[in-house]
Amino acid sequence: MDVVQVFRVARMSTTSPTPVGTYSLTDLPPISDKGKRKSDLQSESSQWQPPPKQQYKCMAGSQSETQGLSDVKEIMRCVSERLHGRDKLSAFLRDKIKDLETDKRHLVGVFGRTGAGKSSLINAIINKKGLLPSGTLSACTSVMIKVEATSGSKYEAHIEFITKEDWENEVQSLKLALEDDDDDHGGNDDFLDPDGKLSALYGEEWKERSTHSLMDNKYFRDIPEFRMSKIKILESDSAEGLSEEIVKYTRSDSNEREEEEVKRWYWPLVKCVTVKVPDNDFLDHVTLVDLPGNGDCRSSDKIWTGFVASCSTVWIVTEMNRAASEKEAWKILEDASGLLGNGGKCQQIHFICTKSDNEKPDYVNKVKSAVMNEFKKRKLLKDHFSEDCFKVFTVSSTEFLKGENVNPDLNEIPKLQEILKNLNDARSKTLNYVSGAHGILSLIQGARSGEVVEQKNDVCAVLEGNLSIQLNRVKKAIEDITKAFEQRLREGVEKSQNLCERKLRSFLYPSKMFGRAFHKMLQSAVRNDGVQKPKRGKTKDLNVILASYLTESIDEEFRKTFQNNIKCGHFNGAIDAFSLSTDSLIAKYKDVELQLTFLQTEEKEIKTKLNKTILTQKKLIYKSLTETIKNNMKEGYKEAASFQGPGTLKNMRDTVERHVHSKMDMFEEAKSVMLKQLNDLKETVLRTLKETMKESIEHSLKTEACSLPDVSEHLEVVKKHYDELHDGQDEKNNHTGNS
Repeated sequence: MDVVQVFRVARMSTTSPTPVGTYSLTDLPPISDKGKRKSDLQSESSQWQPPPKQQYKCMAGSQSETQGLSDVKEIMRCVSERLHGRDKLSAFLRDKIKDLETDKRHLVGVFGRTGAGKSSLINAIINKKGLLPSGTLSACTSVMIKVEATSGSKYEAHIEFITKEDWENEVQSLKLALEDDDDDHGGNDDFLDPDGKLSALYGEEWKERSTHSLMDNKYFRDIPEFRMSKIKILESDSAEGLSEEIVKYTRSDSNEREEEEVKRWYWPLVKCVTVKVPDNDFLDHVTLVDLPGNGDCRSSDKIWTGFVASCSTVWIVTEMNRAASEKEAWKILEDASGLLGNGGKCQQIHFICTKSDNEKPDYVNKVKSAVMNEFKKRKLLKDHFSEDCFKVFTVSSTEFLKGENVNPDLNEIPKLQEILKNLNDARSKTLNYVSGAHGILSLIQGARSGEVVEQKNDVCAVLEGNLSIQLNRVKKAIEDITKAFEQRLREGVEKSQNLCERKLRSFLYPSKMFGRAFHKMLQSAVRNDGVQKPKRGKTKDLNVILASYLTESIDEEFRKTFQNNIKCGHFNGAIDAFSLSTDSLIAKYKDVELQLTFLQTEEKEIKTKLNKTILTQKKLIYKSLTETIKNNMKEGYKEAASFQGPGTLKNMRDTVERHVHSKMDMFEEAKSVMLKQLNDLKETVLRTLKETMKESIEHSLKTEACSLPDVSEHLEVVKKHYDELHDGQDEKNNHTGNS
């Protein structure tokens, strides 16, 4: 069997081996009334009656997979409704059933320079020509666009605006800067409004009006949602129709701005646009995010970095004829590497070369090899990602959308679509739900038999002993790792204190920028907590620069300890190695097999949750080095930003240098903060494992069952689903391992 399947149960005749009908909700085996109070029996007298003994047969097909999960969910809903008791065990079971439902979404970040073909690629991947606006080289996507599925029938765009207060502050800041620069630059509009924000929204009026008058509601008449801090929702029956509606909220284009039908452009006010697509399997539990470069993005640095750090996969899009030598594509990737790798959760980087139309196989292979070799040369990327994480694809969106016969080795859009389907991983989600349901039903049925008190006590003693041993092993593994980090950080602190002067001077005295131009750049940086964002070129963050010796000292160790691929296990596999050895106990204590089956499920579930928690926390731990430096530097930035008049550039430079020299202990502080956070994470892991498994053991083997329903027939149905899924998953894993 090549595909893991959850089969829908078919109702069988007792005299015929073939199905006579489809398994429906009315065919679900009822919960027995054994063990219930008389009042419970009376209240449920009108409900399901036991049908004749049934046989269940699995039916193949992807539709059956979906229906099988639906049937198991319906069983668990019915079971939850019948857990009437107010005792601790009933409440515990109801909570466990609620916890079965999860809706995790994978973020796929799509990067690339203007004109590289990002929007066209997304349109092709989801088979929706014309969904995202794409056009001339002068056009630029200026806001983040998320593309995800909707259960509705229409195409939707949910537009989230910045607050009116934030916009007023931004206009005020721009106007003040313009007043300072007007004399120096002769009123050059490109310099005065370099991002085109004011011109896009106000036309030429911004030049003559005050900030207060530019906040007049007449400018926002068509977007009352902006004034009310609400999300604006646009709808259309077609992808093309929605595309026409969202252009003014997403793109800056000097040519289009001159078109008469567009009176006002609102992209300067937009934080993010979420496009929702109906009936699209590729987007099930996956969100594609069209991410402009940090310097081009309308949204704040905090929002941009938040999205980037949450991406589990990244697509770097560039034209095929310049893929390996495309400086901007590699710059985007390197600038974001810390956020994606050790500071994020990215598992895969896909370098996508567009416009592969009519290319020969030999040339395609040559381009792929050149890109791969370029990746191997980039130490900054290799510090965060292994070669296994990096793959190269060639595509032609135009060719694919035309519906022409495409060579899948040259135009690899079908392969990218398959990757999205694998991210959806509906089979694993189904297996996790059914596995959890199987464990819960096992506990309910096992808890009803209270005749094996002695065996329960024996098993409890063994489990509690195993738990103590396993917790000590996890503790030692994490403490050993923390010691390794401490050694690396000690080296980083020493290097920072001895060599930071070199890094600092390269920031304060850049070789290719002089006089007033750098004066304005440095002034902008100290006003923005050390972050320098030029109109063109790379964003520079002095905090990151000062912390670089520290981050470099732990990058390799960090990547090995906290792998973004959860299947590899964090803390060098210490969490995954945790086990109460329930398999051996099941073989020895058959009378409590059902309770031990539940504990197996709980153990697996808590390890999965912990690995996800660690994946989130490790981003904050890695970021703590730079954050500590930034917090120590804020006072110096504030002082440097206060200077005005002649000599300002020299005063700013001297102030920043003096402040760094007075704060040499900040590197040691950064080390201490990171080690404390690692220790806090260790305590969280140990506490979570201990409390969760102790509670589960308590409820499984020590808590008296009051009036739990008989779920034996439900358990039999769910176990059939579980066994079928588990066998299929093993076969899939074996196939993957051999391929």
